[in-house]
Amino acid sequence: MSNLDLKPTPTTCGGEADSGPVKELLTGRQVQLGESTEVRRLLPSLGRRMVGAWCFVDHYGPDDIADEPGMQVPPHPHMGLQTVSWLHEGSVLHRDSLGSLQTVRPRELGLMTSGRAISHSEESPRDHARLLHGAQLWVALPDSHRHTAPAFEHHATLPTVDAPGLHATVILGTLDGATSPGTTYTPLVGADLTLREGAAHRLPLEPGFEYAVLAMTGSVDVDGVRVEPGSLLYLGCGRRELPLLARTDSSVLLIGGVPFEEHLVMWWNFIGRSGEEIAQARADWAAGTRFGEVHGYDGARLAAPTLPATPLKPRGRVR
Repeated sequence: MSNLDLKPTPTTCGGEADSGPVKELLTGRQVQLGESTEVRRLLPSLGRRMVGAWCFVDHYGPDDIADEPGMQVPPHPHMGLQTVSWLHEGSVLHRDSLGSLQTVRPRELGLMTSGRAISHSEESPRDHARLLHGAQLWVALPDSHRHTAPAFEHHATLPTVDAPGLHATVILGTLDGATSPGTTYTPLVGADLTLREGAAHRLPLEPGFEYAVLAMTGSVDVDGVRVEPGSLLYLGCGRRELPLLARTDSSVLLIGGVPFEEHLVMWWNFIGRSGEEIAQARADWAAGTRFGEVHGYDGARLAAPTLPATPLKPRGRVR
């Protein structure tokens, strides 16, 4: 999925995380995605730029698209990151410049590694379900792997963890001994947790990771803090377990990872290490080189926004 903001601000991120557990509740801001989809953007935010290598989180829906085209994101470029498509309802048709053509359905992993350069589009199929509900997340690639060859993975079946009143699907990384087949380049985890009303659990965590929880549906107390759809609770580091109490039938996404220490520049759909690198990527996209071509999408590709007047500089995480 693209960042469709026509006037994107440079995002400075990276650096050390908080030294211990915290409880920092963040509210998403509304962003229009294309002509028909509105999302709640939870990362990056004014107060929190990254959670481990996770650097971008959009939550959308549930939206009634029975009489609408649904998601329509034209071809656009990426570099230096991975995109993670995760659905609870509906489906999304992915096309990319590698020739991939894949419909991603609920609780299936669509994982695209941009590496040095890729372009893709995402759209609701012509015959789509009434509701569309999901999240789009980005993972920053470390310097040692950010020039890797682009790739796309689709995993229809993922490992799960079950307990009374709890069903967890491991999207990336490892949770409670279950490991996703999705490719990762830094130590991290992503998991979808479905809880029945009244379920109470203490989920095992890695103390060296920092974590956050995004509410998808329902109402959950996370370490005593009520988390509801449209909000993300940042939890910091140093936790060995996470207390959860479902106030209603609920679903949340857990994301976490080792604090990402590299300094980055994130602008539009690019992640780089310098302003010059970002400017070159923009020029390459405008010239139609490097990022390849997406075939089969009915419409024009996205044009890159104008670069900001101020220099783009890599920095650490800003508080």
